[in-house]
Amino acid sequence: MRAEDLLFPTKAGLYCPEGDFHIDPLQPVPRALITHAHSDHARMGHGAVMATRETLDIMRLRMGEGFAGTTEIAGAETRIGGVSVGFHPAGHVLGSSQISVTAVNGPRIVVSGDYSRHPNPTCAPFVPVACDVFVTEATFGLPVFNFPDPATEIARLLASMAEFPDRPHLIGAYALGKAQHLIALVRAAGHDAPIAIHGALKTLCDYYQDCGVPLGELIPATADQVPAQLVIAPPSAFASPWVQRFRDPVIGFASGWMAVRARARQRGAELPLVISDHVDWLALTGTLTELSPSEVWVTHGTEDGVIRWCELAQIAARPLRLVGYEDEAE
Repeated sequence: MRAEDLLFPTKAGLYCPEGDFHIDPLQPVPRALITHAHSDHARMGHGAVMATRETLDIMRLRMGEGFAGTTEIAGAETRIGGVSVGFHPAGHVLGSSQISVTAVNGPRIVVSGDYSRHPNPTCAPFVPVACDVFVTEATFGLPVFNFPDPATEIARLLASMAEFPDRPHLIGAYALGKAQHLIALVRAAGHDAPIAIHGALKTLCDYYQDCGVPLGELIPATADQVPAQLVIAPPSAFASPWVQRFRDPVIGFASGWMAVRARARQRGAELPLVISDHVDWLALTGTLTELSPSEVWVTHGTEDGVIRWCELAQIAARPLRLVGYEDEAE
């Protein structure tokens, strides 16, 4: 069997006819396998959903109990129709997985979803899986994206807090994954004081802590006088009246996109923090070198740059050009 017959793009998303399922479909389908719970990968309305326990829990928290007809917790290896399916840690957010699809006497395709190679204290690390075809994201698929060590960015944040002790530091971080990652990094750097969080973050922060991810003391950023210098909120909150309760704040955002100065200026970020839960250029190309697949399929970002690198590395590559995927987490 050819790889392109085992898994191929349709209007609804990547489809496997041998198992009659889609991976991260954009539209409601009879059966969906979900890599992680960000809304550009996890949609509601499917007949049946298979994912890790954490991903199913988070989908339920975000979408409600009836987000799918039925759900099934993914095992390490599962037989679906004529293929074997595996879920392998992706290192992106809690519960995130790569999904491997292997045909009998045929190729193995690994769909990475979103992934990161940098240690993240809030989720299981990426596990390299040998494969014939690797489907990679390309969110930051250009050489300009060379992310610093997150610890150095946290050191910048703490230095700013020490320099301006009377100014609240408001940091924008996406509600699922990035906010918890940022909090965990701040705690690892020795900041034990209470951290204030916007109400939109509470449910997921509580869930992370229930799963054994220590985030320390978190207090609501709802009162007129918030007794914490560090305040974390979703980026959308910075366009609402909520932000006006803080006097002379230091505004910052935690995102891989903060590596682009124009993006930082557009957001009005006085303190841009380059912290990402995705691979940068070196980690992406390093992963392709490590896995050495026969073919690379590229999606979800800057496809052309990655495909050009593959050509120079003499690896067959092609764009999937899936329409509708955006980077929700950054």
